[in-house]
Amino acid sequence: MKIVIIGNGISGITAARWIRKLSDHEITVISGESDYFYSRTALMYIYMGHMRKKDTQPYENWFWEKNRIHLIRAWVENIDFNHKTLQLKKAIQVNKTKPAPPKEIKYDKLIIATGSSPNKFGWPGQDLEGVRGLYSLQDLGYMERHSKNLKRAVIVGGGLIGIEMAEMFHSRNIPVTFLVREKSYWNNVLPLEESNMINQHIIENHIDLKLNTELKEIIDDGTGKVAAIITTEGEKIECGYVGLTAGVHPNISFLKNTDLEIGRGIKVNEYLETNIKDVYAIGDCAEQKNPLEGRRAIEAIWYTGRMMGETVAYNICDKKIKYNPGIWFNSAKFFEIEYQVYGNIQANPPEHHESIYWEHSEGNKSIRIVFDKNTSETLGFNLMGIRYRHELCEKWIREKTNIEEVLQNLGAANFDPEFYTQYENDLIDIYNQKTGKNISLKKRRSFNNFFKIFSK
Repeated sequence: MKIVIIGNGISGITAARWIRKLSDHEITVISGESDYFYSRTALMYIYMGHMRKKDTQPYENWFWEKNRIHLIRAWVENIDFNHKTLQLKKAIQVNKTKPAPPKEIKYDKLIIATGSSPNKFGWPGQDLEGVRGLYSLQDLGYMERHSKNLKRAVIVGGGLIGIEMAEMFHSRNIPVTFLVREKSYWNNVLPLEESNMINQHIIENHIDLKLNTELKEIIDDGTGKVAAIITTEGEKIECGYVGLTAGVHPNISFLKNTDLEIGRGIKVNEYLETNIKDVYAIGDCAEQKNPLEGRRAIEAIWYTGRMMGETVAYNICDKKIKYNPGIWFNSAKFFEIEYQVYGNIQANPPEHHESIYWEHSEGNKSIRIVFDKNTSETLGFNLMGIRYRHELCEKWIREKTNIEEVLQNLGAANFDPEFYTQYENDLIDIYNQKTGKNISLKKRRSFNNFFKIFSK
């Protein structure tokens, strides 16, 4: 059986690797972006000089031929679902021992893993030279070419990619103005206190943060290049680069006039099957018809892409399993502040959500634990500058552990070495003050004992 995968990101490559583990099927991966799979989350570190491009490739070049995964560098122009064929543009065989690829490829089963594209909202001047998002290697190269002698960059959009781009320019001492349309950074995701903490941290890193401010227009210098932007407040900001980071959308424009069922993304069921037989969609471009409780229909997250890749491999290899990403988690980094979230943390929580929040007096560290005030079940953890063990936090959420039991055993979750300053007692003090109780932290077990208990 011939399996073709469009896209060599984490979803497509995980699918290819697992199909090879589970079967002897013929596997072809097609990508117009790059010859080999690389870590997309490491793009910023290439620009900042912490990594080389080859350091972001998890597998050596020989890995693909050894595992009989055929790689083609090409863009897919058209898919004929009735005849199970793909039409390719500028096709190059990455596996040099193979003959040049044909312009038309046949498949028995097709996996679409085409990822995301940066949003554009019809701003005047959005197609000028020096205006770009940050998603691909091509975007990184474009940003690199425009950084020489750059006097100022403007970043539009207050999400994770926006703050990454701000840190990238900042690493080269390029002044940055950061336009965030919300009244506080990422406040549709972060609770108020954490959002305010990141606002302050952005400013401390000498980023010109403009809240409640949107892009109105990008100004041409007369030669087709960006010269300045105008905000919705009427302010003109001179700049030589505009980073568009106002979110992403599924990269499926070439599929819009086909028989595929499409919403915002390609609609899939719990087995990642589309409405067309033998066609699957995974990763950022896939939209769950019936997402599980607590999960979104589209989740452009690295680990969900990896999970989808493994799931679709099992289903293609006749080992039917449903896609189940489990309890929500995510992680990121805001300049120096590490961020982790496990479970149900909402920026605007419902009435029955109660939280215990502790913040370090110097800022840049905080712990939030959310629980159900009616049942005392633990619902989620939000951590800034402090790391907790994923497995244990997830176990407490999954088992609906009473908040008091969690607090008493919180030392076991702390990822930092024992000689680091611990803050669990501060959190317990806050809980005791709120409730009038007198619970205390249990003695911290050794890591070996903890893992013996946890594994039972």
